[in-house]
Amino acid sequence: MDIDLADLGFWRRPLKERHEAFARLRELDRPVFFPERRVPLLRSGRGFYALVRHADVVEASRNPKIFSSEPAVTNPEPPGWVKHVFGESMVNMDDPRHARLRRIVSRAFSPRMLSNLQDDIDRVCAEIVDDVVAAGPVDFVDQVAARLPIHVICDMMGIPGDERASVHEHVDVSTAYTGVRPSLAQTARRGARNMLALLALQRLVIRLGRERAQAPGKDLVSALVTANVDGERLTDRELGSFFALLLVAGNETARNTMAHGIKLLTDNPEQRRLLTEDFDARIGGAIEEMVRHVSPIMQFRRTVTQDHDLRGLHLKAGDKVVLFYGSANRDETVFPDPDRFDITRDTKPHVGFGGPGPHFCLGANLARQEMRTMFRELLTRLPEIRSVGEPELLLSNFDNSVRRQAFTF
Repeated sequence: MDIDLADLGFWRRPLKERHEAFARLRELDRPVFFPERRVPLLRSGRGFYALVRHADVVEASRNPKIFSSEPAVTNPEPPGWVKHVFGESMVNMDDPRHARLRRIVSRAFSPRMLSNLQDDIDRVCAEIVDDVVAAGPVDFVDQVAARLPIHVICDMMGIPGDERASVHEHVDVSTAYTGVRPSLAQTARRGARNMLALLALQRLVIRLGRERAQAPGKDLVSALVTANVDGERLTDRELGSFFALLLVAGNETARNTMAHGIKLLTDNPEQRRLLTEDFDARIGGAIEEMVRHVSPIMQFRRTVTQDHDLRGLHLKAGDKVVLFYGSANRDETVFPDPDRFDITRDTKPHVGFGGPGPHFCLGANLARQEMRTMFRELLTRLPEIRSVGEPELLLSNFDNSVRRQAFTF
């Protein structure tokens, strides 16, 4: 088989070829093992089993006692000393630690809190389109998709305006590290930049947290540092780690989906027509179909905690499995004609926000809210907006990120 999901060369292939490769893997009787090349300084294992069918991804997501998020869900796994410096991210935890943190921070994403954000989201979207009209179309990512989620998160957290440019820069550095690396030198260089960027973000929010603890405002930092859920509060490191997760993960989901979404609407004019003819009725389905089609985060890793049989495969404690969300979202047994973009299809089972279970994306509803408002603003005020040419993609096995997308209106 000429498929190696652990090799950089595979992720350089055109999207069509990669989708065809995953379709071939889904046809096999059981998950395939892919050995990994050991990289110095990183916790690279011996390899992983690729979970590419929808049912397998769902089973692993719903069963965290066997498919653990610890020690890390990203690939490659960070060295052990990282958590001692930066604290541990929620995504790399199992219950009860994960449940404790999620119980505290989930209050920030309640329906009431999100409803209170709508005026701010409306304002930011209008400002973004104002700026696009004034400057003219150049790059949809830089001018639209990357701006909205960063603005919203900074507004939520109460980040001062003069600090936001540096926050945006640090987030870009952090997400660039999620790409696959062809050499040790590049791994070390990007890893160092990533560490410095995350450290800067953590220092910023920890400083703000201490200030808001003394003089609380109406922002999310104030809510988090004063939250007392069953006697529990966030530590400084937990606050900093959550902020970094929110900025990186929360930003990338909406950003990637919008950037790919403008291309999907351009390439599928009949779907665009359906959407614009009855926006309120169709936008919910359109967003879910975009997320399914795009799979903005392509994979997460899990560690098997005990011997377990999965579809004829005997997994042993310590084995690694990788949940390929993009493949699960194109499983023919769940989504007929999966490569077709269809905003009228039933997308309820998609795993574009992660699989069901305790690690389902905490910010999914915020991302939906941002995208709904942004597409309404764009399609209302710039009804002829279109992507131009092919997107420039990040070379990554993790983050389905568009780095640049030309457009016109």
